[in-house]
Amino acid sequence: MASILDGVDQRTKLAGHNRLELLLFKLAGRQRFGINVFKVQEVIQCPPLTQVPGSHPVVKGIANMRGKTITVMDLSMAIGGPCLGDSDGRFVIITEYNRKVQGFMVDAVDRIVNMNWGEIMPPPKGAAGGSYMTAVTQVDEELVEIIDVEKIMKEIIGGSETVSEGIIDEEIKAETQHVLVVDDSSVARKQVKRVLDQLGVEATLCNDGKHAYDQLRKWVDEGKDVADYLAMVISDVEMPVMDGYTLTTEIRRDSALQNLHVILHTSLSGVFNQAMVEKVGANNFLAKYEPDELATIVQNRLKEHKDERQAAA
Repeated sequence: MASILDGVDQRTKLAGHNRLELLLFKLAGRQRFGINVFKVQEVIQCPPLTQVPGSHPVVKGIANMRGKTITVMDLSMAIGGPCLGDSDGRFVIITEYNRKVQGFMVDAVDRIVNMNWGEIMPPPKGAAGGSYMTAVTQVDEELVEIIDVEKIMKEIIGGSETVSEGIIDEEIKAETQHVLVVDDSSVARKQVKRVLDQLGVEATLCNDGKHAYDQLRKWVDEGKDVADYLAMVISDVEMPVMDGYTLTTEIRRDSALQNLHVILHTSLSGVFNQAMVEKVGANNFLAKYEPDELATIVQNRLKEHKDERQAAA
């Protein structure tokens, strides 16, 4: 099954063209689910697992793979479904999210499909609040749910969302500045906003690249000097309708927006991110999710933006 990911390096060519590839799989029923191939390192038959006393109920155990210990979680249980039961005959999708490698146990792995982000849609209204869907699409006339893994990781692994003492520059905090935050995961949007709140920064939140670009154009149409008004755009990469690479490309093509400072903030593996940052013209890349690093990068940009405002005055 690991061969399903042969040639994954070639798939980096999809980035920047508003395209992606989804690995399709099933959990406890007939419903198909999807995960971005760029998040996947390997797909294997479930190895022998060692149980960890006192661990989260979703954790099936730990496995030793090539000298590394990897936590394996029951993905069905993680999204509120039934337990997959015995690990015999199951598969594990080894993924990297938010700088951590973990395995998700699934019932069956289907195949990889090549899609356009325009075919990936936000969850139906009313379904997103308590669900684990970050997006939906159709394959073979069947609904495929794309799971909000960042929500799962937050619930199971947790992590600090508070900026450490001594990081916040009170002088910068006193400056009123505005930031546009773009992310399809409500958990990720809230995490970034908490950091910005601690820095005293106002934020507008958007849930995909098209929503963000429409908001930027609305400000332009209202007569705002967007480069003066907006200190930066902090954007996720993988989002329905329009991804972060395409959003950055559109910003650079737009004469009214082309000088905006864009930070790509993503849980995608960093293998090709720097090359893509340069290709689409983003200013920086930051792997999710470290509050102190985000706060430091944001504050550095706020200082630059303040200087730019003063120079233009």
